Amino acid sequence: MKDGPLRRSIKRLARLRYDFDLAVTRLLLRARGEPRYRLTGACNGCGRCCESPTLAVSRPVFFLRSLRWLVLTWHRLVNGFEYVGEDRRHKLFVLRCTHYDPTTKQCDSYDSRPGMCRDYPRNLAFEALPEFFPECGYSAVYKKAEPLRQALKNSNLSPEKYEELVRKLHLRE
Repeated sequence: MKDGPLRRSIKRLARLRYDFDLAVTRLLLRARGEPRYRLTGACNGCGRCCESPTLAVSRPVFFLRSLRWLVLTWHRLVNGFEYVGEDRRHKLFVLRCTHYDPTTKQCDSYDSRPGMCRDYPRNLAFEALPEFFPECGYSAVYKKAEPLRQALKNSNLSPEKYEELVRKLHLRE
């Protein structure tokens, strides 16, 4: 479903608001010493991030029906995201993007894609433990990895456990 001129205009306005919110949020996070991770790699076009985008929401949006309806309706009408399910533990809405073509692994409205699509995977650099899809060409490296790697080497861990922790904690350069 390609975007028409009206939808592109609405998305442009929404993106301006998103960019402003993102700039303020990142400014506040940097004041606390973040991001913790440096992103490495590049997009390899696997399309996994587009197959089932997720939307993290606050508790009120997740639990109050009127707010929930408002957010999901906005994303359906403006961004073309259809509600598929939810992750109650993490307060996530699981969506399906109507702009994503699984055969070509391309977005038919790439130029007018929403902010959350434009920001992926940079938004993961601010997570406590970023998770990437196994097929993804991106990865994260903890910025203060060396002291932590040294502490793990000095502990009495088996080589297998050491490697597992280095991988899970994103300590590899």
